[in-house]
Amino acid sequence: MREGLAGLPLVARASVDVGVAHPVRALEAALGDGPFAVVILFISPEVDMGGLAGRMAGRFGGAPVIGCTTAGEISGAGYGEREIVAVGLPAAHFATDVLLVPDLSVLSRDTLIGELIRRRQGLAVGREGWQGEFAFLMVDGLSVREDELTSALASGLGPVPLFGGSAGDGTRFRQTFVLHGGQALQNAAVLALVRTDCRVKVFSLDHLVPTERRMVVTGADPARRIVRTINAEPAAQEYARLLGKDPAQLTTFTFAAHPVVVRIGGKHHVRAIQQVGENGDLVFFSAIDEGVVLTLAEPQDMVAHLERELAALSAKGRPDVILACDCILRRMEALEKQKTGAVSAILRDNRVVGFSTYGEQLNSMHVNQTMTGVAIYPPGDAGFGAV
Repeated sequence: MREGLAGLPLVARASVDVGVAHPVRALEAALGDGPFAVVILFISPEVDMGGLAGRMAGRFGGAPVIGCTTAGEISGAGYGEREIVAVGLPAAHFATDVLLVPDLSVLSRDTLIGELIRRRQGLAVGREGWQGEFAFLMVDGLSVREDELTSALASGLGPVPLFGGSAGDGTRFRQTFVLHGGQALQNAAVLALVRTDCRVKVFSLDHLVPTERRMVVTGADPARRIVRTINAEPAAQEYARLLGKDPAQLTTFTFAAHPVVVRIGGKHHVRAIQQVGENGDLVFFSAIDEGVVLTLAEPQDMVAHLERELAALSAKGRPDVILACDCILRRMEALEKQKTGAVSAILRDNRVVGFSTYGEQLNSMHVNQTMTGVAIYPPGDAGFGAV
């Protein structure tokens, strides 16, 4: 599975069920000998992360190994569960520098920006002809620090597009991990800076259309992403009223089918609801504050939309792989509407690999209910560039 020769993929990828006796060994065999610039693992929360991390030393030919837990995996078959998915970027076409942010509670913006500038410059040395660049982020999905982190990272990355995903824990929302240096870490993030001779295109898509129904956040706890009141009424009660539902009937499926969006910079961005909290509060996946105007949105047909958007990425040449971070609420909507099989078929046919997230990152923003990622094309394909 090397360098696109003999019809084989340029980017190596493989997956194994968590029940396999020696999953790391099986993934090594499936990916091949490398050498790899980096190996990325998307890991079911059913896996013992401490045990898995402890087996990383010297594996995959000594390549850096990074990863995170998921809210579901995307493998060669489409949506999956109870899997470990591996992606290997071959050193023949990719150079990487991996940055660990070990403690998200003590972010030093200036230090982080300076470090990113130095590392970007280091990757460019001797690779002036390699024009493809992107940065891939995995972050603890329960840290509540993604907004601050992405803002700092974007300042240090300059024109390099950033995308990423918040680690998941299925639908439990109890503990999420990132993997780095043979350790499973919480309240941490790992960023892979990537330079390549391949053509790359960072993208983000969603299938939501804003309606005319609006509401105002009148009471909130921004540090914990909790909304207490909407329109001066208990938040869950008022949200349910606008939907014509009983507050007791609010579920993850409801939130997926009836998201709320905010208008920032002329565009609407989802502020997805995670769950109903204590006393009728609403807990959000991303930043929220008093005075924010929320607009209810309605989904288009997600199957037709996804097929159209991914086809556009192949309009001038087919990607070798699409590395994607796909919000858990998209998976939940597909399940609720019995479209999981159709969505999986589109993902499989378009060579999408990645994971379901607790939120996605795009440049300086932490967003929700999107699919965000990078399409990687073979070297020499015309018409593409990092965006």
